[in-house]
Amino acid sequence: MSKTSAKLSLRWLGVVLATLFLSLSAGSAFAPAAAQLQRAAPVVPGRPPTAAPTGPSADSAPLVAPPGTANPEAASAIAEIQGAFTPVGLFVRADMVVKAVLLLLLLASFWSWVLIIDKSMVFGSLKRKATKFESSFWSGRSLDDLYAQHAQRADQPFTAVVVAALREWKRSFEGGPPKDWQLASLKERVEKAMNVSIQREIEKIERGLGYLATVGSTAPFVGLFGTVWGIMTAFQAIAARQDTTLAVVAPGIADALFATALGLVAAIPSVIAYNRFLNEVGRYTGRLEAFAEEFSTFLSRQLDERAR
Repeated sequence: MSKTSAKLSLRWLGVVLATLFLSLSAGSAFAPAAAQLQRAAPVVPGRPPTAAPTGPSADSAPLVAPPGTANPEAASAIAEIQGAFTPVGLFVRADMVVKAVLLLLLLASFWSWVLIIDKSMVFGSLKRKATKFESSFWSGRSLDDLYAQHAQRADQPFTAVVVAALREWKRSFEGGPPKDWQLASLKERVEKAMNVSIQREIEKIERGLGYLATVGSTAPFVGLFGTVWGIMTAFQAIAARQDTTLAVVAPGIADALFATALGLVAAIPSVIAYNRFLNEVGRYTGRLEAFAEEFSTFLSRQLDERAR
């Protein structure tokens, strides 16, 4: 037998011995508890204890609860408590201030998810349109055809940048070809027109991200306000009843903590979506600026050819 096989055998033997030791320890630990439960078993008054049935009939007898152990009142009380600690039950039992906080957080969370779904669809559409437009632009189409196609309706940032540059280009040629000393200023005007168009398009894309950032930063504090108010209400109930049992304390504390939980539910997706969309905007802006630089180089080359 090799050394590796011997080590594995020793490890398995140790595991088996440890399992046996834990089983024996657990059995010895549960034995006193079982004895205490047997001693503490309730005795129905007026009925002597009966021994367990023996014989063939005992083996085939169905397993049913002994008579007299069912308690409908206890079962209904447990069901009522479980229903009271559901989200709907917590909202109904809360006071007006906590209800207002919960409604505010629910509306904020709902609108956050609307923006998240909308922005996800928008970014997907922008990427597809950008890829399609770039392939069409660099396929050799003339600038006049592109301007005539997208001048009236620029449905995406790439077409808006191209239309802004070509509009400034055409305005410069309305009075005839520019002089040699005017070429530098024409290039600057075209670049400025594209930069302004890029800024406008990026501002449109970023609409709604500020709301996600606001919800992500303020929702936990709004929920904390509801929690503090709920705890104050719970303390008032304790003082009014002069009782500190769990049945008095638990409902108010549960209502208070529910506000904090709802604030986190509204904040966490908003923060994650905001960071993701911010990265998407940065990547799309870089792609758009790179295209603008290439288009500016292309126009500069066209001006050099006309100046010759």
